[in-house]
Amino acid sequence: MSAWRGRERGLRALGVELTLLAARSWHAGGAEVSLGAEEEPATVPVGTVGRHPALFLFDPRPVWRALGEQWDVIDIHEEPFSLAAAEILLLRKLRRNRAPVVLYTAQNIAKRYPVPFRWFERAALRAASGISACNSEAATITVAKGFAGRPRVVPLGVDLAAFSPGASSRATTEDAVITVGFVGRLVPEKGVPLLLEAVAGDARLRLRLAGAGPLAHEIGRRAASFGIAERVELLGSVPPEQIADFYRSVDVLAVPSVATPRWTEQFGRVAVEAMACGVPVVSSDAGALPEVVGGAGIVVPAGDAAALSDALVEAAGPRRAELVAAGFVRAGECSWDAVARDYLALYRSVLRAPAPGDELPPLEVIVVAYGTPDLLRSALEPIAHLPVTVVDNSSLPEIAGLCDELGVRYIDPGRNGGFGAGVNVALTDRLVPDGDVLLLNPDARISADQLDVLRAALRGEPDLASVAPAQVDASGRRARVRWPFPSPLNAVLEAVGLAGLRAGPRYVIGSVLVLRREALDQVGGFDESFFLYAEETDWEYRAHRLGWRHALVEDAEARHEGAATSTDSRRRDLHFHGSQERYYRKHFGAFGWQVTRAAIVAGAVARGILSRSADKRDLAWRRAALYLRGPLRAEAVLVGRPASARVD
Repeated sequence: MSAWRGRERGLRALGVELTLLAARSWHAGGAEVSLGAEEEPATVPVGTVGRHPALFLFDPRPVWRALGEQWDVIDIHEEPFSLAAAEILLLRKLRRNRAPVVLYTAQNIAKRYPVPFRWFERAALRAASGISACNSEAATITVAKGFAGRPRVVPLGVDLAAFSPGASSRATTEDAVITVGFVGRLVPEKGVPLLLEAVAGDARLRLRLAGAGPLAHEIGRRAASFGIAERVELLGSVPPEQIADFYRSVDVLAVPSVATPRWTEQFGRVAVEAMACGVPVVSSDAGALPEVVGGAGIVVPAGDAAALSDALVEAAGPRRAELVAAGFVRAGECSWDAVARDYLALYRSVLRAPAPGDELPPLEVIVVAYGTPDLLRSALEPIAHLPVTVVDNSSLPEIAGLCDELGVRYIDPGRNGGFGAGVNVALTDRLVPDGDVLLLNPDARISADQLDVLRAALRGEPDLASVAPAQVDASGRRARVRWPFPSPLNAVLEAVGLAGLRAGPRYVIGSVLVLRREALDQVGGFDESFFLYAEETDWEYRAHRLGWRHALVEDAEARHEGAATSTDSRRRDLHFHGSQERYYRKHFGAFGWQVTRAAIVAGAVARGILSRSADKRDLAWRRAALYLRGPLRAEAVLVGRPASARVD
């Protein structure tokens, strides 16, 4: 249907050259619909095999021909676990097409799919450079399942030309008749029985139902059982071109969905369509509905008929004007033009397109502090002229006073969530949204001129996500900054004394680290499950999977005290090894972790037997015992919380 292709029209209006391949025909909403390629340019109808949204395949011939051309982005608007996504990704690989891939997801229930769909999903998420999700939970699930970057939440679009207010006079007094509308499948999970009960709860409510489904033949009987048969009107399926008129005929729209273990609302486009028509909306809190409706409607607990009944009266009466105004704003955020702008921003992100502005972007500094105001002063003084945010995980008045003295922003998050969580607090409220970011430890110091060298190096190569300077400790000795990414193979090589053969891409340590704004835009923030240590390793590895590099800049130098913000070596050690287990489990799975664990234990046992130093033997045996027990379990005992075997 042409109405479904507003995104493509919006993108073309923004100057995007776009070719659409889509099913020639599809069975949707109880009716057969056709693509109608003649209605729009560069639209290719493709035959399909199968009807299930996740179990159909495209005719591979037109897809093969299209993948033989050069594209900036390939947008596969299918779920990562679907057969269609797997087919297109396979054809892309066979065609050796290297254009970045963007995937779509709406799945907001964390399901473990059977083989081979689980494999399809994992491969798709690893191949993707970007993801659009129509709700936040679906975005979170893709990250938990292995997507390396930052998914973009993009709403489903609404045509504001087709859905707009009409000339009508709605009920606004307590004594007036209130017409409640419902649009959707007549099935239990859509809350139809509950809605009938809610209407029965107030004599002012009348109900108009637009839709078809298994419950259609029961509506009359159920309405009669509540004594409201004369107040319920069943219209059946309403043609798409008449839906806007239906919205205009009601005083309030109800979306009373009830989640099940296998289904919940993924968006709720009818709510936004009604808002665009100037109709207040009342929804349940199932799935994505609270996110979609938000402050523009009234959200009630799913399954609570009394609350639903009261909210319908409230929305049509005393809160009508407020909700109508908020609804227009929300509908504007979901217009096809707004959706197209969101997609263009996503495409620019995966293409690493620089933002408009100077050749050398501005820089802001983020420091996560925990105590030691004297060290923090030393770190801040050389760079206090820059936009600086100090996130104080220790909530010390002395640090707040220091920040006030130096004129830098101070944030007290109210908890010690660790380094990554502290960084994310500052990233959520950027001082310079279009700038690069310097992450600076409070026990590190870099001068302004050395920072300029570092920034120039970052901007000198377009695929650098982060750079770090050479570092010296308090005595002037050089410290190692660049390391191979941890992996099971590298752990085995180290265990057998062949650490020098460790190969593969490198990362740089994060005590003084400049992050490129384009990489931050694509990768997103830090994983807050890493309380201390490996946060930057995880971020840099995710960036590496998306095609970025990381570099040591030998021409720049910083001073780093090292562990100066903590005097408890045992606590630091447990956090370090706990983060190692968390990292391996996240990126290499349970099997990869067990291989790594066995290698570390074997290497420690060998050193415990062969070492001539009593101190080294003791350290080796303690290391073996720690890894036999499990670092995450030991860390959990230290911080007083249960260990999680699954670390996403």
